[in-house]
Amino acid sequence: MSIRNLFTLIVAGAGLTLAGCSGGVLDPKGQVGMDEKNLIILCTILMLIVVVPVIVLTLYFAWKYRASRDFEIYTPKWAHSTKIEAVVWSIPILIVISLSVITWRSTHALDPYSPLEGKGEHLTVEVVSLNWKWLFIYPEQGIATVNELVFPANKPVAFKITSESTMNSFFIPQLGSQIYSMAGMETKLHLIANEPGTYKGISSNYSGAGFTGMKFNAIATPTEGDFNDWVASVKQAQTPLTSASYEQLAKPSENNPVTYYSEVSEGLFHDIVMKYMKDHGSMDFYSKPENAATGEHHTIPQMQHRHHQEDAQ
Repeated sequence: MSIRNLFTLIVAGAGLTLAGCSGGVLDPKGQVGMDEKNLIILCTILMLIVVVPVIVLTLYFAWKYRASRDFEIYTPKWAHSTKIEAVVWSIPILIVISLSVITWRSTHALDPYSPLEGKGEHLTVEVVSLNWKWLFIYPEQGIATVNELVFPANKPVAFKITSESTMNSFFIPQLGSQIYSMAGMETKLHLIANEPGTYKGISSNYSGAGFTGMKFNAIATPTEGDFNDWVASVKQAQTPLTSASYEQLAKPSENNPVTYYSEVSEGLFHDIVMKYMKDHGSMDFYSKPENAATGEHHTIPQMQHRHHQEDAQ
């Protein structure tokens, strides 16, 4: 195979690979996602400064010192070069230092718990991962949805996230970071969509048989008025989400359709978090009722925050 054909094959393969990135982290539609894309590209370029020369020199030395070649200069005892040592050590050290600085700064700048600065008031959405569906509670609007998340474009969204059962991961690739959802704990995430559109939301943490169908649409409306119209339409569903109906919703089910709830029991999200924190300040193993489908019992370890008694005294 000629070098030209090999190059063409590599370029074609890269093109096919990048074609699969549509709608993912390399096609961001939010400020957080854009910052993360730039970070990925920058770090990749810095690492390629080492990787590319190593590959090129490996091929070059294999060709230059091939067995069939006659050498005019033969130096079998040569084993050291100060110049080469300086290059092969100084460049990686500088790259590692650069990556360390970039990582430190970006870790703080992209902290998912930090509100987005200069973006105005945020919309609060409480997220609960269930087997195998997503529940979104809008405490300020008094509504809830299953497998559909709606918010205005160019308005920051503050997510409070927990899990009803197994550990999961909340992720909208085009908007930014993923964050884990864990029973008995509340994690946070702040995102924004820079333009209207429908973005795919997924679970990026395997959680059992229905994991592959655990998807949702994240819809950024053009204006806040459009969002308010959507809220009004949800309120017309005339289906309240009470504690009793939530217990039914929490049962394992797969490929769930979009569902609207016109009302939500006050403090439902807080109750979901606290139901796994019976003895605050200790490690507790809470046995859930048996699965009606399998008859199996599930025991889930609960990590809880400790209060130091000596501080209280």
